[in-house]
Amino acid sequence: MRVLPMERIRDVMRTIPRSLSCHRLGCCARAVNRQRMRGLLCVVALTASRAFAASPEFAAVTPDHAIAWPQDSGAHPAFRTEWWYATGWLTTPDHQSLGFQITFFRSATGHDSADPSAFAPSQLIIAHAALSDPAFGRLAHDQRIAREGFGLAYAKAANTDVKLDTWKMVRADDGHYNLTADANGFSLHLVLTPSQAPLVQGERGYSRKGPRPDQASYYYSEPQLRVSGSIVRPAAAGASRGETAVTGMAWLDHEWSSTLLDANAVGWDWLGANLTDGSALMAFKVRSRDGHTVWAHAALRKPDGEVTQFSRDEVEFTPVRTWRSPRTNTSYPVSMSVKTGPLTWQLDPLMNDQELDSRQSTGAVYWEGAVRVSRDGADVGRAYLELTGYANALRIGRE
Repeated sequence: MRVLPMERIRDVMRTIPRSLSCHRLGCCARAVNRQRMRGLLCVVALTASRAFAASPEFAAVTPDHAIAWPQDSGAHPAFRTEWWYATGWLTTPDHQSLGFQITFFRSATGHDSADPSAFAPSQLIIAHAALSDPAFGRLAHDQRIAREGFGLAYAKAANTDVKLDTWKMVRADDGHYNLTADANGFSLHLVLTPSQAPLVQGERGYSRKGPRPDQASYYYSEPQLRVSGSIVRPAAAGASRGETAVTGMAWLDHEWSSTLLDANAVGWDWLGANLTDGSALMAFKVRSRDGHTVWAHAALRKPDGEVTQFSRDEVEFTPVRTWRSPRTNTSYPVSMSVKTGPLTWQLDPLMNDQELDSRQSTGAVYWEGAVRVSRDGADVGRAYLELTGYANALRIGRE
């Protein structure tokens, strides 16, 4: 489950007149990606220059299609939205724990596919990067947005190869990922190496997100990724901002869809956990306006490869402790109890302030951060928890 950009992009597009000149469009092309708001305006201006198709048609998610590996690791431009999302825990040489996130979104705008212009904004590329550093005290994060084209921003088919300016996520032939994000105030230069096969979610990759069959995505995960590389930490009082070597474990999600949330849904809680015994746990709950469950699902894969699926009635997220953001006044349940069938997991954050404000790109404010996982008082793993729809209701998949 991820925060998707389509409605935000359309909202901004409606504010831009269609009479922008070709000269201005050329200026946008040269400036794209240099600064995130200028990048957004470029996307808007380019899209406003030509009419959308009257009724955009996007590919449908159906249960009769099985995910094929590794070709499905690449982009699927016929679908409305898609994301590659890596999160994980890092350890410095002096044994400090950090969390990281880097996400690339691809969004089909519905622009007329017959438009031959090199400036045609058929696809948007959006990227988020974040670092959870307790020494800094709050989430360091950055965001970028641009329309695909000119080799500056793209998401290629057949193999993971996504780029937005100098930010990149590339899957090598041997399966490892190279991640690069030189962000505002910090940087990530990481290598993620698989230690297990991909975990295909749902029914052969068909993952329900609501009561209707079309409320679904294609979804797989790559848990237990070994991490190596280096970071530059955000500046803290008295701290050096030099490059720091790190190791760790990560989780990568790849998901694509054309519709997602039910009309009664406001957001979701999502968990991806690398457990210390080599198991992998994914769980999510889509919440209604009154807090009840619209849809839920979980999957637990043991080290021997056995996968147990948990249905809607077997999954529950229960708040244990909340934290209120000093910036948005939003209250988030940063400590949670998650039940998957007979198993109960306790989640506790690396630090409270892991709120991400993406209003300059995807339009949402949400909490996403590193959490410790325990059972019966014993530490059993490291994870990332995503909490959306608490600041304001998401409008994902609804017109």
